[in-house]
Amino acid sequence: MTRTIASLALVVADYDEAIAFYVDMLGFSLIEDTPLGGGKRWVRVGPGGTGATLLLALADGPEQAAHVGDQTGGRVFLFLETDDFARDHALFSARGVRFLEEPRFEAYGTVAVFQDLYGNRWDLIEPKRP
Repeated sequence: MTRTIASLALVVADYDEAIAFYVDMLGFSLIEDTPLGGGKRWVRVGPGGTGATLLLALADGPEQAAHVGDQTGGRVFLFLETDDFARDHALFSARGVRFLEEPRFEAYGTVAVFQDLYGNRWDLIEPKRP
């Protein structure tokens, strides 16, 4: 049996502004944008290659809206792995992505925390290769 985590739901305030951030700022691809009726859409974005995609889920009501940008209580939520940290850090910085720290070198690789458009924390990480 093979199992894969295919997508992670990310609660957003607006589909189009979230698509713009992930596609224009981070260089993700818009994989799917299917209207479901009633203002709902099935929207998936991803960085390409293998791995999970993000399912952009429009907040439905005040309880969900309260969690936009704080899906993990302020901890790093997602980890964007790259094969060239310096390239992607420079590109994201030039596009206005907000980094919360300077790049640091850890036993596991080069990393820096950044925020998405809603404030969710991400690690940009280039793992050490054996």
